[in-house]
Amino acid sequence: MSERPLLTQLIDALRCLPGVGPKSAQRIAFHLLERDREGGVRLAHVMADAMTRIRRCNHCRTLTEQDLCALCANPNRDGQVLCVVEQPSEILAIEQATDFRGRYFVLGGRLSPLDGIGPRELGLDQLDERLEGRAVREIILAISPTVEGSATAHLIAESAARYGVNLTRIAHGVPLGGELESIDGGTLALAFKGRQQV
Repeated sequence: MSERPLLTQLIDALRCLPGVGPKSAQRIAFHLLERDREGGVRLAHVMADAMTRIRRCNHCRTLTEQDLCALCANPNRDGQVLCVVEQPSEILAIEQATDFRGRYFVLGGRLSPLDGIGPRELGLDQLDERLEGRAVREIILAISPTVEGSATAHLIAESAARYGVNLTRIAHGVPLGGELESIDGGTLALAFKGRQQV
């Protein structure tokens, strides 16, 4: 039996990317081969380099090439305030949109026993060690308000209570510029629960 053609292998490999189905993978493959071979070669080299050199930060679990990421290595960040996020990409979003000057902890997902994601996979033992050191006075939860996110938040809340750490959660509700008639019921309910004095 002969090996599958390289073009088929390339299309199949591209399907590992999120949101890339068979048709998109085919378009990308043909674009690289017909119009941008140099870009494809550069992508392949950078991809191979990234896959071998990028790893998790030893302190916050974000992605970095060093033992400590730039944020953890920055002495001007407030180590007493810890923002817990699900994914490394959320750190970038918070850094770009806010003036948050604390530190981060990246879970790498949410609790999902059916998918084999438990407290250990989320690094909650590592988070516990940080709280046990009594250096953290506040945890800000920036976790999605899903069933899995709520279960994850509950476990973190138990740890925070055990060590006397103040726990807050980012507000959820109506987006800026959003129309009430187009907001789903769950989001509207959260917005009402989290209402503030004007």
